[in-house]
This record gives sequence, C-alpha cells and structure tokens, in this order.
Amino acid sequence: MGAEQDERKVAPEQGGAARRRRGWWWWMWRVPVALALFSVLQVLALRFIDPPFSTVMLFRQVEALAQGEWGFRIHYQWRDLDQMAASVPISLVAAEDQRFPEHNGFDLQAIEKARANNAKGKRLRGASTISQQTAKNVFLWQGRSWLRKGLEVWYTVLIEALWSKQRIIEVYANVAEFGDGIYGVQAASRSYWNKDASQLSAAESARLAAVLPSPRRYSAARPGPYVQRRAAWIQRQARQLGGADYLEAGD
Repeated sequence: MGAEQDERKVAPEQGGAARRRRGWWWWMWRVPVALALFSVLQVLALRFIDPPFSTVMLFRQVEALAQGEWGFRIHYQWRDLDQMAASVPISLVAAEDQRFPEHNGFDLQAIEKARANNAKGKRLRGASTISQQTAKNVFLWQGRSWLRKGLEVWYTVLIEALWSKQRIIEVYANVAEFGDGIYGVQAASRSYWNKDASQLSAAESARLAAVLPSPRRYSAARPGPYVQRRAAWIQRQARQLGGADYLEAGD
C-alpha cells in the first residue's frame, strides 16, 4: 500500500511538470508569431495611412522631457510626394542611396565597399539604404545593438515587400530628421525658409539632403563649407542620375 501511495503522489507531480513544459512551449512559438503578424499589420497599414509620428520622434520628445527641456516641441507636418518639389526625393537618393530604385532594400555592393573601406582602417563608412533608414526611423529606435539591427532587417524586408518605392521615399522624406526636433521636408522648409516644400529650389533640397545623417551637427539654413561642398556634389549627382525621372525606375 505504501508503494502504491508513493506512485500516486509522483504521477500528479510528473503530470504538472509536463503541463508546465507544454505551457512554456505554447508561449515560445505563439508569442514570436503574434509579434511577426503585428509587424506585418503595422507595415501594411502604413502603406495607406500617413504615420502621425515615428518612434524616433517619440523617443526624442521623451528624451527632452527627461532632460528638463519643457519647451521642446517636435516639428512635423506630412506632405505627399506630389506636394514636394521634384528636387527633394532625387536629392535624397543622390545623397543617401543612389541604387535605391534597383535594390530590394539592401545594397550589397555598398555593403562590400563599406566592409573593404573599414577593413583598411579608413574612416568608418556605412551602407544603410533609404529603405533601412525608413524602417529604423518609423518603427524602431536610435542606437546600436544586435536586436535593433535584426528588427531593422525584418522591417526593411516588410516595407520592400508591401510598399512601392514611391511610398518608401515619400515616408522617408517626411520622417527624416533635418534639425533637432525638425522632421520631414515640410517642417524643415517652413523652419528654415518659411516656404512650402513644393517651393523648394534644387539648391535648398540639396542642402537638406547634405545635412544627413548628422542634422544636429550641420545646418541647412546656415551651411558651412562642408554642407556647401556636399550640396553642390548632390546636385551634380542628381543630374547625372537623370533627375526626377530616375525614380520612375523603382516602380
């Protein structure tokens, strides 16, 4: 009798352990699947809905409040692509990602060049595409970590699969930072030249593109020698690419 009672005591304990293991595995595969589905819905929704803000904007506002900058405000106003000067998107492409219409989110040629350049001990060079920067700015956060980089790759794949190239450059032009707290070409145009984004000249568009990716270090409104040289280079590159017509290749 004693042995039978011991067996009956052990059996429920084993059954409880098995249930806990099943519960653990249930969460192990369902949570990632749920998060993946949520991210797909996020990206799909923003194919049609203009984002009211980005995570980068949100983090910057929280950072300002944490530092006691109570008067800090984000400047952001959406503009559709056809409401911007035609020089805006081609300037961004000329400055940031000249193979934008051709690649699928990742420029392998630029990655190889950056790897070779960095291996020689030269100045660090990045190879982030406009698609990757859009993914980071809209859905993620600033900083360096394997987690953020992995999520950046995932979101880049999604936006390339679910958005057109025109939509990608439209969103990027609206969420890119062009000064501390100034996001998008419309806010930048109003802040720096008191005009609408549709009225930007080729030179002004190039100056906006020239301050990327260091908009808090350089100024499009008061360009120093570096920004002036880079803006002139961007204008030359935009012309060599074929101007605004070059972006038609993306769709």
